Amino acid sequence: MHSLSVRFLALLLLVVALVVPPGAPASAAGDPAAFEKRILGRSVGGRPIVAYHLGQPDRPGVKKVVLFSTMHGNERDTRLALAGLVKGPTVAGLDLWVVPVYNPDGYAAGSRRNARGVDLNRNFSYGWKDLDGNYESGSGPASEPETKAAMTFLRRVDPDYVLSFHQPLYGVDIDTKTPSFARKVASTLRLPTQNLDCGGVCHGTMTGWFNRYFDGTALTVEYGTYPSRSDMEKNVPDRILRIFGAIRGDVSFGPVTP
Repeated sequence: MHSLSVRFLALLLLVVALVVPPGAPASAAGDPAAFEKRILGRSVGGRPIVAYHLGQPDRPGVKKVVLFSTMHGNERDTRLALAGLVKGPTVAGLDLWVVPVYNPDGYAAGSRRNARGVDLNRNFSYGWKDLDGNYESGSGPASEPETKAAMTFLRRVDPDYVLSFHQPLYGVDIDTKTPSFARKVASTLRLPTQNLDCGGVCHGTMTGWFNRYFDGTALTVEYGTYPSRSDMEKNVPDRILRIFGAIRGDVSFGPVTP
């Protein structure tokens, strides 16, 4: 009987391994916090655009947040804060999606633009304009696979808040549809507020597109040229969570109201 029980247990474990695919959401006992890795799409060069799902997606009243970094491939440091969230303890009190490197081709090349020379933050469909040079906006609205992947993802997730992390202007954009939220973000992240209006009108930006077509709020956060690596890795992840009343750890939370 003992040998039969062992064989039955081994068979049961094999069935579970076959039914539950690698990368499927997992949660700790008694805690709805989950983790998932998802490829949103691929860059012009074929590199995956990876999103990580953390937090408590099934908990009523918990806010849904998406974080993007390295939309410009030469703005590399803010990814450290987002990677710190992915590598750290479980996130509690938030339904959180993290995209540490949105422009993998630009990141690999150390370039602002993608592999076709397009500034992805000028390629979104709202307010798109034919721009050249460093702000090359592409052959048309949402012409780039990276842009299409982000738009499809945001439509599916429909988050309450989107934070897009950049460098090097050092400030939080106050020119947004929720200035009070922008001031809270700036205060919590220890950054000044700025009117990041691109010197006039910002054409084809992700935050502009999201703010136009979604109920939620998207906001640009700019760190400086050379932020402290230690600060980005150790302190900024917790500051980001604090914006939304969340922390890292196995903690049960009620509704979050930023």
